[in-house]
Amino acid sequence: MENKLKNKISLPWTTWFLIATLTVTVVLSFLKIFRLADAGDEILTITRILTILAFALIAWQKKSLTVWILFGLVAGAEFGHDLPQIAGSMQFLSEIFLRMIKTIIAPLLFATLVNGIAGHTDLKQVGRMGWKSLLYFEIASTLALFIGLIAINVSKAGVGINLAAITGNVPITPAKMQTTSEFLLHIFPENIAKAVAEGNILQIVIFSIIFGIALSMLGEKHKTPMLKLTASLTEVMFKFTGIVMYFAPVAVFASIAFTIGHMGTDVLFTLLKLLVTLYVALIAFLLLVLFPVALIFRIPVLKFMSAVSKPASIAFATANSESALPSAMESMEAFGVPRKIVSFVIPTGYSFNLDGSTLYLSLAAIFVAQAAGIDMPIGRQFAIALTLMLTSKGVAGVSRASFVILLGTVTTFGLPVEPVMIILGIDVLLDMARTGVNVIGNCLATAVIARWEGEFDEEKARG
Repeated sequence: MENKLKNKISLPWTTWFLIATLTVTVVLSFLKIFRLADAGDEILTITRILTILAFALIAWQKKSLTVWILFGLVAGAEFGHDLPQIAGSMQFLSEIFLRMIKTIIAPLLFATLVNGIAGHTDLKQVGRMGWKSLLYFEIASTLALFIGLIAINVSKAGVGINLAAITGNVPITPAKMQTTSEFLLHIFPENIAKAVAEGNILQIVIFSIIFGIALSMLGEKHKTPMLKLTASLTEVMFKFTGIVMYFAPVAVFASIAFTIGHMGTDVLFTLLKLLVTLYVALIAFLLLVLFPVALIFRIPVLKFMSAVSKPASIAFATANSESALPSAMESMEAFGVPRKIVSFVIPTGYSFNLDGSTLYLSLAAIFVAQAAGIDMPIGRQFAIALTLMLTSKGVAGVSRASFVILLGTVTTFGLPVEPVMIILGIDVLLDMARTGVNVIGNCLATAVIARWEGEFDEEKARG
């Protein structure tokens, strides 16, 4: 028993080194801030650098992209603070990353939406389970959207940012207000190639939806080859995104270094406000939406939490919904949901029920407007929410794909992209939370549909 306990608390020396240096840095900073003692700027700088080196050693051992991105965030903050002049010339590195991300938008949306519509949501084949799932998905996603809007309007996390410091004192052009007829006309593409070239995400979504519906009406002879093509394209774009994401630690390093180099460490308070706003909003969604849903459909809450803990932890740690897919399906089947329901609801939910990502998108889009100093009327916010209800359906579990959708939506509504650069600095921390909620929401959806269909195994769930 003692040996097992020792093994559990045994940590690598690099972790103890990080804990020690971090503790010393925090204590010395605390004493200086509250004017209790001052060890000197040189000592503080040394302890911070030692902490970053310890972080680098852990990142090297873990060989995890998420850890490297977190390292880029910490190292970039220190670099921007110590060498602001050099950091001021590093923006091009994050721009390279953003350009590569933009190239993913059109093919990723097209492939995932066409497969989601033509391959999974043929209501003639799935019958009651199909429309019940879609109804549940839309209600949950809509509630998530509005919780995100409420949270950011209450916290006003983006208000007060000196965006001119980031943009080099280039004046920001306010978004031009569109009439209702102009907005509706703008939804529909006149030329899909033009929509792709301009990065008009909404027109790409509309084209993909109509294309998917048309494809679902074809016979197997013509339908199957196209489904195979879009399925292959989806996998290619996942791999493409994975390759681009290897550059993310460098982009995060450059982005946060550039931001702090221009704005100072005060920006960290703004980033903290955004981070706290999202986490509080996600907790509110869990408590005010998912928890009541579980009670209404008589889902054993404690047993469900136990069943979903493993896939949710995997999703949170990796910031990737797909990594948790096998565990989620296995856990929900063991929880008493029939395999036929699990195998339909969870994969479909990966395209149509990303509650955490949807909440984040509405929150982040208004944050961008607040950071740019643009007054966003409630009607305009609802228009953005309506757009996100469609665009969020194309995010099929790919790591940090919500960032792709956010960038496209901001461009569509004429908002500046500079505030998105601020979000990039902590996007990995935002993504971990929203991805965990995505998985929890999809797991609960399987139990809800099973109960709705009268096929939920109560004994298995409570066993």
